[in-house]
Amino acid sequence: MPETKSALFALLAAATVAACGGTHDASTPPDDAANGGLREGTWRAVLTLPGGELPFGLEFARSGERWIATLVNGSERTRIDEVELRDGAVTLRMPGYENLVSARLEDGVLRGELLMVKLGGKDQRIPFEARFGLQHRFVPDPPTPAPYPDYAGRWSVEFGEGEARSRGVGEFRQQGRRVTGTFLTPTGDHRFLAGEVVDGELRLSKFDGGHAFLYRARLGSDGRLNGRWWSGLAFTETFTGQRDADASLGDAGGVTRLRDDATVLDIGFPDLDGKLLSLRDPRFTGKVVVIALAGSWCPNCHDEAAFLAPFYRQHRGRGLEVVSLMFEQFGDFAQAAAATRRFRQRHGIDYPTLIAGTSDKDDAASKLPQLNGVFAFPTTIFIDRAGRVRRIHTGFSGPATGVHHERLLEEFTTLVEQLLAETPDADVVRPEGT
Repeated sequence: MPETKSALFALLAAATVAACGGTHDASTPPDDAANGGLREGTWRAVLTLPGGELPFGLEFARSGERWIATLVNGSERTRIDEVELRDGAVTLRMPGYENLVSARLEDGVLRGELLMVKLGGKDQRIPFEARFGLQHRFVPDPPTPAPYPDYAGRWSVEFGEGEARSRGVGEFRQQGRRVTGTFLTPTGDHRFLAGEVVDGELRLSKFDGGHAFLYRARLGSDGRLNGRWWSGLAFTETFTGQRDADASLGDAGGVTRLRDDATVLDIGFPDLDGKLLSLRDPRFTGKVVVIALAGSWCPNCHDEAAFLAPFYRQHRGRGLEVVSLMFEQFGDFAQAAAATRRFRQRHGIDYPTLIAGTSDKDDAASKLPQLNGVFAFPTTIFIDRAGRVRRIHTGFSGPATGVHHERLLEEFTTLVEQLLAETPDADVVRPEGT
């Protein structure tokens, strides 16, 4: 009889628990179960590219009633405020971009796709998956550490083959099997890369909201680096490298220039409300003008805007004007303006952003015929108080490049300070018609 009563009490207790709170996996706290299984903390996210898995860190947290997410690539943390959770479906809109992750929680795993918005409707839909609680990037640490090939240092790099070759500089730091760093190129840097040495192979990756990059390389017996990298689903390229402590890209000021028959730069494009603004506008008379060729889809343009926005607020009272010519992924003005507004909001931009064209470099060059071409986004043009183009800088070395970034900002600041200190001469050069 006592055994019968004990069994009865156990049965009643179980029924009471089920009636009050239902059942859930013991590894999932009740709060997480109520949110469809989405858990606060670290998730290992993976995009599937033709070259294999592209992993990156993804963190979820709650701020009051709202969810926020963070992309993790090396030392960079990119906060995502536009997170929607509804009936097990999770949507992440990348900050300042049009790209979007859409996924659904299934058995505690987020599965879905990354939509990468591309020019001409050539959008890419990249498979996406994320699992909670995994800390590694490519593979877990082995139980017994082993000697690893040394990839640390500065490398003189060549991308591509034949006539398509281009030069770059690789800079890597290594602790055990973990590697971080970036590639610098004449048109900008590859931003924050992170990865590991796996079976002797160097693997690096990043997804920062704007670009999805994956790298795989090995050291040859001659000490050279031989590898391949992938950008999204449609682009891949080989690269080689040789250790060189003095590797440099040279001067980025001689790539883009005025044509021989051009004396000044004359621009006129609509702002986000469709109103035409040109350098002939009285607001630019006698001012130092910095013109940034940019696009909301371009991570290096985000890096430049993060610097330009506060720099403009600091110096506009002394006669500085900044104008951004936006070359977007859309030929439709309304879509391009909407993307640019997100870009402005992301960086707190106060200066004019004009819709100049599409992200195709040939299209950009046709809109600026006084230049010998447009070779990179961003490209930055410095105009003095007399209306003369004093320097054109191609590309932008962002914060991932460390001392290169610091040197660029120092040179930028020194040049603008010099131009602001000048007094326009009597022979002011302005576009005809002013």
